[in-house]
Amino acid sequence: MKKIFHLSSCSTCQRIIKELNPGKDVEMHDIKEKNIDGKTLDWLKEKVGSYEALFSKRAMKYRGLGLDKMELTEADYRKHILAEYTFLKRPFIINGKEVFIGNAKKEVETALNSFSK
Repeated sequence: MKKIFHLSSCSTCQRIIKELNPGKDVEMHDIKEKNIDGKTLDWLKEKVGSYEALFSKRAMKYRGLGLDKMELTEADYRKHILAEYTFLKRPFIINGKEVFIGNAKKEVETALNSFSK
């Protein structure tokens, strides 16, 4: 499976996708149009170890909802990601069994190397 979860209005996501230059075999998933489903989120959690690792604390709603002042559990992270697309770190890239989360330079470089194989 090759899939990129992204936000089409995010310039960072657009830049990374352009760098990756995904082929037609890569499914593009705009999380604003259709948020991630529970089954896929659970699969991703198994790959990375926690829902917190998938959760974006940069989202404006994180502070807006006062989540930054709460002790969130794994169940809380899962609930918020499923309820609001902005809480999923992006882009989120799946290339077979490899998973790449976010836009950190090293993560993007590793994803680029994976896609160029």
